Amino acid sequence: MKQPCKYLQLGQIYILALRPRQWTKNLVVFAAPLFAFSISWQSFIVAFFALILFCTVSSSFYLINDIFDVNSDRQHPVKCHRPIASGLISVPNASMLAGFLLITAIGLSWWRSPQLGFIITAYAGLQISYNLRLKRVVILDIGVIAIGFVLRALAGAAATNIKLSSWFILCTAMLALFLAIEKRKAELRLTQISYAKPRAVLKRYSLDLLSRMESVVTTSTIVTYMLWSAGPNLNGASTPWMLVTLPFVFYGIFRYQLLSDTQEITSSGDDLEKGGHTERPEEVLLKDIPLFVKVISWIVTCFVVLWLKKEGLIK
Repeated sequence: MKQPCKYLQLGQIYILALRPRQWTKNLVVFAAPLFAFSISWQSFIVAFFALILFCTVSSSFYLINDIFDVNSDRQHPVKCHRPIASGLISVPNASMLAGFLLITAIGLSWWRSPQLGFIITAYAGLQISYNLRLKRVVILDIGVIAIGFVLRALAGAAATNIKLSSWFILCTAMLALFLAIEKRKAELRLTQISYAKPRAVLKRYSLDLLSRMESVVTTSTIVTYMLWSAGPNLNGASTPWMLVTLPFVFYGIFRYQLLSDTQEITSSGDDLEKGGHTERPEEVLLKDIPLFVKVISWIVTCFVVLWLKKEGLIK
């Protein structure tokens, strides 16, 4: 019985290295069919296929990123526990798995459609540039994160043959920038209170600079979402009734800012785990109950509004 248990445990370690918790970011591919109210089994299946491709290609680059950062991750208070940094997975094995996942994802995307193939390939090229250079270039590093989210939204649109509003694309980019800035704030604060050696790019950031950037991007996110939700007169949503979702957006953004506030991330164990979640955005939605409830409420409200629009009960 020991041998099967050994393989099971090894499989769990490899799955952990693929960072399945971060796959929540790829749910952005469903934005196009959701907000065009193209809700059908066919649109769901093709969007789900795009989701799988993005999960596959993103996991390959999580492995590549961990390979490149193995030395710095071993000095990080949280990242030192990752499978590659802790030595549970060897660098050669991680490299082979990353290559297999990347080639498979790109090949399947081109097989599905040239548009989807181009987007997945562009995302892969962006991630290569990020890992080789751009993640060490101040400001450009968070710009790459934003572009990655835009490509996810475009992939969903390409898979389902839906045209996205320019305001929605801009809002997606602004929200991604917001999350990236909050991530850098949490990373910088954690290195300060743990006295760990910061990554090269963090040396160029300061909490004051990130707070000013946060102010600009937060305003831009809210404004672009408001312009999109104002309706078809502004080339936005299919109905101006989407304005009723604004309170959820305001609360979600402000709640996230609260969690990333430097006063929330302190040197005590419990608060470090609580406030440090914004360093790992995928965990915020899963572990912060108030934010999770508001996101679910936003989704439900969007569905109700779009259903009422489809039934002709509202304009």
